[in-house]
Amino acid sequence: MAGPHPSWWTRLLLAALLSVSFPGDMANRCKKAQVKSCTECIRVDKDCAYCTDEMFKERRCNTQAELLAAGCRQESMVVMQSSFEITEETQIDTTLRRSQVSPQGLRVRLRPGEERHFELQVFEPLESPMDLYILMDFSNSMSDDLDNLKKMGQDLAQVLRQLTSDYTIGFGKFVDKVSVPQTDMRPEKLREPWPHSDPPFSFKNVISLTEDVEEFRNKLKGERISGNLDAPEGGFDAILQTAVCTRDIGWRPDSTHLLVFSTESAFHYEADGANVLAGIMRRNDEECHLDTTGTYTQYRTQDYPSVPTLVRLLGQHNIIPIFAVTNYSYSYYEKLSSYFPVSSLGVLQEDSSNIVDLLQDAFNRIRSNLDIRALESPRGVRTEVTSRMFQKTNTGSFLIRRGEVGTYQVQLRAIEDLDGTHVCQLPEADQKGNIHLKPSFSNGLMMDVDIVCDVCSCELQKEERSSRCSFNGDFMCGHCVCNEGWSGKTCNCSTGSLSDLAPCQREGEDKLCSGQGECQCGHCVCYGEGRYEGQFCEYDNFQCPRASGFLCNDRGRCSMGQCVCEPGWTGLSCDCPLSNATCIDSNGGICNGRGYCECGRCHCNQQSLYTDTICEINYSAIRLGLCEDVRSCVQCQAWGTGEKKGHMCKECSFKVKMVDELKKAEEVVEYCSFRDEDDDCTYSYTVEGDGAPGPNSTVLVQRRKDCPPGTFWWLIPLLIFLLLFLALLLLLCWKYCACCKACLALLPCCNRGHMVGFKEDHYMLRANLMASDHLDTPMLRSGNLKGRDMVRWKITNNVQRPGFASHAAGINPTELAPYGLSLRLARLCTENLLKPGTRECDQLRQEVEENLNEVYRHITGAQKLQQTKFRQQPNAGKKQDHTIVDTVLMAPRSAKQALLKLTEKHVEQGAFHELKVAPGYYTLTADQDARGMVEFQEGVELVDVRVPLFIRPEDDDEKQLLVEAIDVPVGTATLGRRLVNITIIKEQASGIVSFEQPEYLVSRGERVARIPIIRRILDNGKSQVSYCTQDNTAQGNRDYIPTEGELLFQPGETWKELQVKLLELQEMDSLLRGCQTRRFYIQLSNPKFGARLGQPQSATVIIGDQDELDGNLMGQTLSSPLLPRGDLDAPQNPNAKAAGSRKIHFNWLPPPGKPTGYRVKYWIQGDSESEAHLLDSKVPSVELTNLYPYCDYEMKVCAYGAQGEGPYSSLVSCRTHPEVPSEPGRLAFNVVSSTVTQLSWAEPAETNGEITAYEVCYGLVNEDSRPIGPMKKVLVDSPKKRTLLIENLRESQPYRYTVKARNGAGWGPEREAIINLATQPKRPMSIPIIPDIPIVDAHGGEDYESFLMYSDDVLRSPTGSQRPSISDDTEHLVNGRMDFAFPGSANSLHRMAVSNTAYGTHLSPHLPRRLLSTSSTLSRDYHSLTRPEHSHSATLPRDYSTLTSLTSQSSRLAAGVPNTPTRLVFSALGPTSLKVSWQEPQCERALQGYSVEYQLLNGGELHQLNIPNPSQTSVVLEDLLPNHSYVFRVRAQSQEGWGPEREGVITIESQVHPQSPLCPLPGSAFTLSTPSAPGPLVFTALSPDSLQLSWERPRRPDGDILGYLVTCEMAHGAEPATTFLVDGDSPESRLTVPGLSENVPYKFKVQAKTTQGFGPEREGIITIESQDGGSFSQLGSHLGLFQHPMPGEYSITTTHSSTTEPVLLDGLTLGSQHLEAHGSLTRHVTQEFVSRTLTTSGTLSTHVDQQFFQT
Repeated sequence: MAGPHPSWWTRLLLAALLSVSFPGDMANRCKKAQVKSCTECIRVDKDCAYCTDEMFKERRCNTQAELLAAGCRQESMVVMQSSFEITEETQIDTTLRRSQVSPQGLRVRLRPGEERHFELQVFEPLESPMDLYILMDFSNSMSDDLDNLKKMGQDLAQVLRQLTSDYTIGFGKFVDKVSVPQTDMRPEKLREPWPHSDPPFSFKNVISLTEDVEEFRNKLKGERISGNLDAPEGGFDAILQTAVCTRDIGWRPDSTHLLVFSTESAFHYEADGANVLAGIMRRNDEECHLDTTGTYTQYRTQDYPSVPTLVRLLGQHNIIPIFAVTNYSYSYYEKLSSYFPVSSLGVLQEDSSNIVDLLQDAFNRIRSNLDIRALESPRGVRTEVTSRMFQKTNTGSFLIRRGEVGTYQVQLRAIEDLDGTHVCQLPEADQKGNIHLKPSFSNGLMMDVDIVCDVCSCELQKEERSSRCSFNGDFMCGHCVCNEGWSGKTCNCSTGSLSDLAPCQREGEDKLCSGQGECQCGHCVCYGEGRYEGQFCEYDNFQCPRASGFLCNDRGRCSMGQCVCEPGWTGLSCDCPLSNATCIDSNGGICNGRGYCECGRCHCNQQSLYTDTICEINYSAIRLGLCEDVRSCVQCQAWGTGEKKGHMCKECSFKVKMVDELKKAEEVVEYCSFRDEDDDCTYSYTVEGDGAPGPNSTVLVQRRKDCPPGTFWWLIPLLIFLLLFLALLLLLCWKYCACCKACLALLPCCNRGHMVGFKEDHYMLRANLMASDHLDTPMLRSGNLKGRDMVRWKITNNVQRPGFASHAAGINPTELAPYGLSLRLARLCTENLLKPGTRECDQLRQEVEENLNEVYRHITGAQKLQQTKFRQQPNAGKKQDHTIVDTVLMAPRSAKQALLKLTEKHVEQGAFHELKVAPGYYTLTADQDARGMVEFQEGVELVDVRVPLFIRPEDDDEKQLLVEAIDVPVGTATLGRRLVNITIIKEQASGIVSFEQPEYLVSRGERVARIPIIRRILDNGKSQVSYCTQDNTAQGNRDYIPTEGELLFQPGETWKELQVKLLELQEMDSLLRGCQTRRFYIQLSNPKFGARLGQPQSATVIIGDQDELDGNLMGQTLSSPLLPRGDLDAPQNPNAKAAGSRKIHFNWLPPPGKPTGYRVKYWIQGDSESEAHLLDSKVPSVELTNLYPYCDYEMKVCAYGAQGEGPYSSLVSCRTHPEVPSEPGRLAFNVVSSTVTQLSWAEPAETNGEITAYEVCYGLVNEDSRPIGPMKKVLVDSPKKRTLLIENLRESQPYRYTVKARNGAGWGPEREAIINLATQPKRPMSIPIIPDIPIVDAHGGEDYESFLMYSDDVLRSPTGSQRPSISDDTEHLVNGRMDFAFPGSANSLHRMAVSNTAYGTHLSPHLPRRLLSTSSTLSRDYHSLTRPEHSHSATLPRDYSTLTSLTSQSSRLAAGVPNTPTRLVFSALGPTSLKVSWQEPQCERALQGYSVEYQLLNGGELHQLNIPNPSQTSVVLEDLLPNHSYVFRVRAQSQEGWGPEREGVITIESQVHPQSPLCPLPGSAFTLSTPSAPGPLVFTALSPDSLQLSWERPRRPDGDILGYLVTCEMAHGAEPATTFLVDGDSPESRLTVPGLSENVPYKFKVQAKTTQGFGPEREGIITIESQDGGSFSQLGSHLGLFQHPMPGEYSITTTHSSTTEPVLLDGLTLGSQHLEAHGSLTRHVTQEFVSRTLTTSGTLSTHVDQQFFQT
């Protein structure tokens, strides 16, 4: 039934509202969509509707409002209806001690693109049931941790009781998969990997969650440790089983589930490579696989889970992880914990003794965090949760308050398309589903969500072959859908009928509707939504005339092929304004009366080069070239001579008139005189009028020429000769005498038509519109552009104040002032130089500052340069691509003239020390004036003079600056326009913006600091200011969220509120800083729209508890009694500026009234104001002295008068300049050997700034401590690393060591020490090999060394890591642990015996067995480093290999041939990119370059790189194959030939695509590894001339092992080397080497021979010492082994020896003793272990071969 039709005015009103309500494309989206049916329409947008009214004539697909306005009835509209229904809602009961949410269930149907918002309430009680499950690493390294946990069971229960009365506690343990390579699979190791240990396992649930703490303690006491091989553990398997095995673990449904994960190692994860080696490829099925004993059973068949899997599963089961890890693995778990929305991370001590405290801290942190996450959401639905009550953290969780009902805003949104596919075309699973909106501690809300993708009902009820469609189509949804071949509204037009097509074809055309439309029933329907118009669609509305690229000049619209202009515009392209405003001249007239205005432009009656756009004559330009322009026409018309004589003379536009006398020069525009080349006579003429002579103009020419007398023709040759001689003389003077150039410039012959001057004579600037503090002022050169001209200029500030210069001169001349300096460098500018922080920019900055500092250090009082930056100068002629450097130099005010002279001198020379500059350009800026120079190169007409504008807050409302061109020191140009006036106008303020008060107090309990900002309106309009926060004792992102932005006051607004979010005080902060009151500043700046800043423009926000704030305020009140306040206001615009390292200049503007003086308070920032110093001043400025260098001070000032003291000004902060640091702290030496020492030092007691580097110098000295030769320098540019390892020092020689520190002010004094390493005790066991320690070689170069940086973190580098891995270190430890011994440890038996001499004085002659030991026990990773790792199931017999061959070779190099490059270093830059570095080898001759060769280890193409630059010691290689081993060889070349090569083997391991094994997965981690060398070398002395060498099988040999090649040579190369070939492939191989000498160091190298070739070498240096006559002669003659530090790596002697025979000690006979000495091993220490054998009286008494590979 038809409803009432809306009236016409209703439709008009609706259309108007629509045009306002939908300004963009949103309203037209439905209309623009090309849809063919009702269903397609309603799926375009959630606002689209379809009209099915048969009588409706407009477009049927539109918005509901527009369809209604167009006349469609409401009941005829088809729209998709959405719905929202809450299906389950139980109110939260806060008396229950469990987590609750409300509502619990809802059903939602959304249209594509539609959003729904609702609120979710979540309640977390103060106390709730808690389940705590402890999951612990049971590898052998955690044995002491387990012992402590057994003791602390009761303490753990006590902590849980404090949190809740309803708790359970459980325990599980894990190691790793029982497979190769994770576990040693030898039978004896599978039974007992360590003494008194359990067999290896993956995961075992030991104690299910129980309330019985005593049961927990008893079961835990029976647990024993286990073990595995590799350092990463299989904890991920254990976490997954703990989460999914809900029944076995015993998780309760309504409790808080906490999982404590305790380990000191890294973790294996899915597809990390270990399982690939083990053959385990199947993904984890995320199911529970625990047997009846609680043991995980699928460790052999399933891979580890991935990190996203763990995050998802722990979230589904309400489990919150707590990672309790040691320092060594903290970085791994810090990254891992960031993936969990709610988690905790703590650092365990070595023995887990702090685990109870760690858990208590973790509980408190977790209880205040709540995460709400949407699980199992369809792809077509997006869910977002926010809260107005609680702050959101970076991980997406909320900081909540327990015991309160929290309200959260949930947004559900159905997306419209996914990856270009409409959501309704996606699978049904992506359109609907049950979303689980789950908080951390409860089950949460279940949402049944469905996206509405219905089909219009009218399409299901269509009339097929309807009579309303002429039986040629179907009637559906109010209109006809025609069959193929028919068209029209009633399908009555046949598309193939010629009679219907004829009216649509234009005469002369063969296309219907001009090819831009289609013919329907004899009418053209044009394409393009209005683009084409006309009966035949012949007009294109995009092809109207354009102006400046805009259609119809953007001032009209295109209709029927023509522009229809807006009012006020005309023309074909609407480019002509009807107004003549653009033709009005400076006098208010039209075109200066010399033309007419048409189309907004002046058309001058007489066009010339000297008239501008409004026909105004440029007289200065006329004078520069008018005489020259008319010269040839005057010459040809008056005398018939010149270049235009003949027919060309007719082209002249004016006539000449011959007169007897001409007017005087001052009466005419120009008086001109020239010499006629034809008769050598001079003629003259005058030019009158406004410009160049026109067609009817007449030029007056003097009839009589001035000709030389005819009787002097003979003088002409003489004059020519003299002129040539004079020209030559002048040329020489011009070339070599600057003074002559200036004189020549005064001659008319040298400067005719050659002039320079400023383009404009006045600039007016508005301060609030200025974008910079300088102005580029153009300077022009006219006439002859040949040659170079240099112009000096100056600018003076505040010329409107006559006495300003004299007042400025009265300032203390010794006071430091900043001088701005700009120079043009002799190098092109690059994009990197314009980006601060790039390497190129930093290098050039350092070069510039070093050279300029060297030049300006001759100026008394000059400081170091600062604020150096680079730019380009546009409009600088041919050198505008050169780099301009801007820098600041602090120097006394009296040094200005000296600085200027020195700068000009070096600019003229083109160099500042070694820094090349381009002559002709500089700028030196002082406090109130500046001087500079610009250069015109040959052919250059215009350059910009960049002048500073001296913008100051205290400037007058209208300030005048004067720019003056001083002279032309180089060139022949004369100065034209010399002066430029610059006026800077301050706008009158429309409003004054400020804070209400200078300080605001905010309680810690408040979440937001609300700071009011007020505006006092002077002229009603907009005002805008910028604001930003600044740290004081409060720190951004720890105490508050830093913020900055702009505040806009609309007309009439007088008040705004600025909100700063405050952060809760963390427990660590309260411990470190106590109850210190925290404060920060808010600064206002950059007023716009005529606004001005009032006072106070800075506010201090003080954060603290209310009691503290009240106490502080009361204390301040009591400590400083108030003086009676008078009528004086606070001083205005306080300003502080550092005047040196110990002085600050503080000034202000006097307040209204008549103050008699001022009182200044100043104190160190962060101290209490009660500790402030007071100063009295009679003038509005004061100088604060005796301050600390590089220290922040706060200050304020008040005025006082007869009535008392006025209010204080706002606080001002200022930092004094840095001063050079004091000498570093004491030097400490850790003697490694007689040639190696580790030098350490302490930070200077007075840093006086930020320490940026240290310089270490060392050199030989004689007995009188006088230096022998030059000192060697090492720059340590990482100030936190105050340690250095120096190698290859000369033995038994004293060295002088000095260390000094550098900050921003320069280098400080040095700390000195002289030491001879040979006289110091050797303590190699106590050297702490620290990651990233700089190492230098005493045999290196004389200047700064490029030292090598070692690191522990290179094995598993994050993506993009460039940290190096050392090729000599073949046994990698991902999560290596380092145990350091302390001073007093020993490295040989006799050293240890001395240290224990004290025992002998208390011993009887016959003592029972006693154990003496020194140093620490072997670290746990000692064992993990030395365990053999192979797949043999049984140990092979250890039989001695036979000696099969013996060869010799020479080990000496020819003189001048370079040695082997040392320390081959690999740095992984990516999965296929590698950086190879090495250190320069020793060589008597200069090196000529290097050769780098590399190829696949298993063969392939050999790649060779030749490096001709000997200073280049690294190369980057790209396009390597992932997971393939490469062998690299590097050798050096000198004039004498190539030296031996250094070889290294490396592999970049990374995850690859399953279908493409040579393609790394993007973003995957990559790892450096090397095929193993043979195991650690173990030496056993058999006699004074023989020893036994043994080694272990390589862990990862490349191919099958055929044998080993052993090389033995003297370490110093005295004799040829000997090689041995050892056959066999045993787990441990041995070789007896005879024929050695005592007290001679030997170098041994062992490398495996495999089916693929020879592998990498294992090296060791050993000495059989004869100790006769040594410090232990009382022991008789003893044999011992001494292991030496190796060149290229570190060696620490590791000894283990025992004897059962009596030993003499200080004359006493002792019983059998067991002596031990152990050293810590790290990755940077050669993993070699020495087994010592003691003999008595030279006879071998006992030999015990101790093996250190047992686990």
